[in-house]
Order: sequence, then structure tokens, then C-alpha cells
Amino acid sequence: MAEERTELEERIIIKDQHTKEIDLVNRDPKHINEDVVKVDFEDVIAEPVGTYSFDGVWKTSYTTFTVSKYWCYRLLSAILGIPLAVVWGFLFALISFCHIWAVVPCIKSYLIEIQCVSRIYSLCIHTFCDPLFEALSKICSNVRVALRKEI
Repeated sequence: MAEERTELEERIIIKDQHTKEIDLVNRDPKHINEDVVKVDFEDVIAEPVGTYSFDGVWKTSYTTFTVSKYWCYRLLSAILGIPLAVVWGFLFALISFCHIWAVVPCIKSYLIEIQCVSRIYSLCIHTFCDPLFEALSKICSNVRVALRKEI
């Protein structure tokens, strides 16, 4: 009975990864659009002191801006939201696919191959450069530097 329950819970968990509940109140929980698209009437249109329009025009402009922005966004998201979600889903699936099946294997292959080259390079350096620098160090080991202060 316990094994059946665990298996059922695993199926539910696997199903929930693709059909999880979404928050309809907080639609930006990670705040990725915090500073980008918060555009209000006051951020776009402002009248400096001394050049005011009629109060009715100002109020109507505010209402027109706010309502048209709201409904244009809703209309565009209703028309283009689902097709763009498909496009973005496909794009990120393609990026994930390329990363998993092409990029990581190429990097691993490169690291394996460069390890062999690294050993050969290290062998060459130790074979040719070590004796040279050892000889130079023995030559320079007898050099004495004396500092004198002349008056």
C-alpha cells in the first residue's frame, strides 16, 4: 500500500511540473519587468508650470492614455500572446537542445583533447626550457651587486 501511494505521489509530482498552478494575482514573482514596463501617464506626459492645458483636457488625456494603454495591451496579448508563447517556447527548447546535445559534448571533447596537448606541451617545456634556465641561473648565481653611496 505504501509503495502504491509513493508511486502515485511521484506521478502527481511529475504531472505538476507541466501543469502547476499559476498565480493570477502576482504575475511577475521574480520581478523581471520591475523597472522596464512601468510606464504611467506622469512618466510620459507632463506640463511645466505656466503652460497648463484646460483641466478637462488634462483629465480626459489621463483617462484616454490609461484606458487605451490597458486595452491595447490586452488586445495585443490576446492576439499575439499565445503565438509568441509558442515561438519563445520553441526558441528556448532549441537553445536547451543545442546546449545539451552539441555545446556540452563539444566542450567535454575539447577538454579531453586539450589535456593530451597539455601533457605534450609540458613535456617539451621541461625538456628544453628547464636545462636552459638552470644553466642561466648557475651563470647568474655568482653575480654580486654592491651599492655604494658616493659623496
